[in-house]
Amino acid sequence: MTAPAFLADPAPRAIFAALPGARAVGGCVRDHLAGLPVHDIDMAAPFPPEEITRRLKAAGLHVFETGLAHGTVTAVLNRAPIEVTSLRRDVVTDGRHAEVAWTTDWNEDAARRDFTINAMSMEGDGTLHDPFDGVADLAARRVRFVGDAATRLAEDYLRALRFFRFQARYGGPVPDAEALAAIRAAVPGLARLSAERVWSEIKRLLAAPDPRAALTLMAKSGVLPAILPEAGAPARLDAAMARGEGDVLLRLALLLPVGTDIAALARRLKFSGEEAARLRALHATGAVPADPSDPRARRRFAAEVAARGHARPGEVALVAAAQGRGDLAPLFDLGPGPEFPLQGRDALALGVPPGPRVGALLAATRAWWLEGGAEADRAACLDHLRGML
Repeated sequence: MTAPAFLADPAPRAIFAALPGARAVGGCVRDHLAGLPVHDIDMAAPFPPEEITRRLKAAGLHVFETGLAHGTVTAVLNRAPIEVTSLRRDVVTDGRHAEVAWTTDWNEDAARRDFTINAMSMEGDGTLHDPFDGVADLAARRVRFVGDAATRLAEDYLRALRFFRFQARYGGPVPDAEALAAIRAAVPGLARLSAERVWSEIKRLLAAPDPRAALTLMAKSGVLPAILPEAGAPARLDAAMARGEGDVLLRLALLLPVGTDIAALARRLKFSGEEAARLRALHATGAVPADPSDPRARRRFAAEVAARGHARPGEVALVAAAQGRGDLAPLFDLGPGPEFPLQGRDALALGVPPGPRVGALLAATRAWWLEGGAEADRAACLDHLRGML
């Protein structure tokens, strides 16, 4: 049997040699079988984490204890990182975290995984182990929980969100009925999840090639209202999808109706500062011109978006269109707008003393510049500034 190309690289070969009985697991096996690119390789081995670490170091790999409490280390060879995890069984679960114990039983490890398509493993020579018919489910485009769906969800309620993420990428038009019924019953448990885990799953779902069908299922099951009550209809993504817009924060901005409290949402889901700033900029649709065919209005709009930063004019126009602002298609392809040509030092050079008056004069000059369609050049702006002194 010939090993798949993703297992023939030096790093996985070295790990197979250092850890007899090791296998590739999870997403890399799933994506290889689905004919998709394999980006990250995860492996597992029937040894405790301390033994895995010792053997890998003895084989010359760099080892980082990135998740030792869960039995995971990261092995690096030739700058290629691979996560290696001890086979595990759950001892105690509480819906958020699991207390685990090490095992040497591959089927016991597979039984604690979320979906059948993630429970497959592969030996170094390409031998596939598929204890829960993941290959058949992958071919049928069916996302199915391992064993009893309600039990898997009670172990970790985040699996309800993961279901929709995998449904968006691997699922077909008819989702697994048992999974959906169990997810509906598990909605109250979502309140126990941390904001970081919820936001991470939302981002991964929105990064799918087309998340609309999965978002619709989430809404019908009660999951979307539970984790993102601000969200509007998934059809709000239609124009962006038609244009191939795949940015996660743009897609989120499109889902959110006008008037959404962006600051409150950012606090609740613990956005980074950059994420919050970009979402605010995308929702700053007040400058969108009423007449998108007016060249001067388009230039002024682009300049105002440029001054705020964090978004392109065409993106802001897409959000405005999703909010029902009419046909704004002439704005969708707008590139970066012109930047106001003056800075504080220009006012100082004209003799204005440092202080609040500098900002006030620049703001007044910028307002004049925008009113003229952001067409005046630096010299004209300086002349206007002089005229106010």
